[in-house]
Amino acid sequence: MLFGANACAQVLFDATKAEMAGNADWVIDADQHNLGVASGQGSGVVGGGTDSNPQRYPTPGYGSITSSSAETVWTGALSAWGVSLAKAGYKSESLPFNGRITFGDASNPQDLSHYKMYVACEPNILFTAAEKKAILNYVKAGGSLFMIADHTGSDRNNDGKDSLQIWDDLMTNNGIASNPFGISFNSDNVTPASPVADTSIGNLRTHGSYGTVTNFAYSSGCTMTLNTTANSSVAADVWSSSAKSSSSVMFAHATFGFGRVAAAGDSSPFDDGTGDPGDTLFNGWDSASDKQLVMNASMWLLNHPADGVPESGTWLSIVCGISLFGLLRRRV
Repeated sequence: MLFGANACAQVLFDATKAEMAGNADWVIDADQHNLGVASGQGSGVVGGGTDSNPQRYPTPGYGSITSSSAETVWTGALSAWGVSLAKAGYKSESLPFNGRITFGDASNPQDLSHYKMYVACEPNILFTAAEKKAILNYVKAGGSLFMIADHTGSDRNNDGKDSLQIWDDLMTNNGIASNPFGISFNSDNVTPASPVADTSIGNLRTHGSYGTVTNFAYSSGCTMTLNTTANSSVAADVWSSSAKSSSSVMFAHATFGFGRVAAAGDSSPFDDGTGDPGDTLFNGWDSASDKQLVMNASMWLLNHPADGVPESGTWLSIVCGISLFGLLRRRV
């Protein structure tokens, strides 16, 4: 059957890297807020704090989501994203704080092979060597990765590493390839006044089924530098200014092996302003063309089947409960 079919969710939102630390709440739904994720507490300590403790399955379930459902039906700063995906027919799960990031491990019920898209919004803990290999091999085999960073100095759990450093560590210290996606995150803190989106009609991130993107609202984020020598497919979707410099990119995409990658340097556009009652959250989801870009990019990563056939022509076979990628056909 088609990879990510009804037996499994299609999207996995990571919550193993202290994405809930400080005023962040990068989860789609949490029924409990009893987690400690500060420095020294690693991925989380139950009873050690009041941060979101997202369960695997959002509640109420997907069956209760209708076209008129409010994003507040789930509790999390990424609930608007999750609910929008549900309305588009895609199920999402959270990888809980004590979950495992693996690829090809049949003993892990949430092995990456069970999902079309893996999302990590502002990770605050370094990926281990094994996790980095799992993520890269997942993408290489046909999975999709959505990378989201934040500005320099945004280390929310005070462990000495912020999200842009964590993503750059994945690019440069993975044991598989040097800068595999052709993307590096710059150590800066910017709020561009006049971002410029790619106007090419064929750009499915800026001209997708969710509308045309004309702006992307950063609220203190980092830019990216693209290296087409490292990865010839990497390209910008939004730049920080009309100069369209390859070293001042706000949103980018690339392919790697049979998989796809989207990257953003700020978490603010993904924030719907609701979630953990103990956090101060802001609504960036409804600013500028933020949700249009996020959803267009999500559909590109998920190979949204507009006519029953994935737009990229990628067919992947999976048996749920068994880590198996079966690549049958690919048309770029």
